[in-house]
Amino acid sequence: MMQYRVWHRTAYAYGKPVQDSVGQFHLVPRELPWQQVSSARVEVDPAPGDIAPDTDAFGNSATYFHLTDPHDELTITASSDVTVHEPAYDADALARPWEDARPLQNPHLPEAWLAVEYALESPRVRHEAEAAAYGAASLTPGRPIGEAATDLMRRIYRDFDYDKTATTVTSTVGDAMRARAGVCQDFAHVALACLRSHGVAARYVSGYLATQPPPGKERVFGADASHAWLAVWLPGTDQWLAIDPTNDQWANDRYVTVAWGRDYGDVSPVRGIIFTKAKNSTLRVSVDVAPLAVSDGAA
Repeated sequence: MMQYRVWHRTAYAYGKPVQDSVGQFHLVPRELPWQQVSSARVEVDPAPGDIAPDTDAFGNSATYFHLTDPHDELTITASSDVTVHEPAYDADALARPWEDARPLQNPHLPEAWLAVEYALESPRVRHEAEAAAYGAASLTPGRPIGEAATDLMRRIYRDFDYDKTATTVTSTVGDAMRARAGVCQDFAHVALACLRSHGVAARYVSGYLATQPPPGKERVFGADASHAWLAVWLPGTDQWLAIDPTNDQWANDRYVTVAWGRDYGDVSPVRGIIFTKAKNSTLRVSVDVAPLAVSDGAA
């Protein structure tokens, strides 16, 4: 078990005053069987005239705000204290053939109706032919879903280069497949396309990964980053196997889950619309995931 204090600041600066700003943020971690949130706070500066915490269609904490006072800067700062346990999975579910993880073909299975929307195409995860062919190498007939998903994760880690310059936030699955490069968002989208193109239900997960500084170096506050991975439905259960192709591992107690959806567009940390005559703006994002305590569960 690990405890963390997560701090995330998004700061915008505009060339000319913004007259009207409407936005939404996903910055508060989810309450989950393996994750507890003891405190969470989000501050918007300047303070909006209207701000409404809510829960979105995927069960995530989503807050909407509307700022009508003219402003040339906007800062959103979130801070949360979170306890994370390493997830445990049903061994029998992991051993079921991957074909059972297709809710459209197996609507009789428990929880299948909840998994259906994660087996369909979404705006940022199209069923690309190249992704389908790549996924087929892992999804061999009758292969256990846990083994197949892990194999796909390892192949993406091996075959794709982590390169921040290879893609942008608007890049498609096809772009990442052709470049064989990208960032965590791209790798999650590629894996989702590989699975969904064969009918397997899998969802995009956003959050944070606690990192360690290089040997001999001290932690630098604010030097962490948001992270993305995916979770694959384990048929007949309410469990989803969380895999991280960027780091070639199952998500463990170093992963703080904030939100999940069909793809990045459903759970982006901050998004919105502004009304301004400014022709330029800058965005600075700082993230810190600081361990507070470690426990082995002993009394």
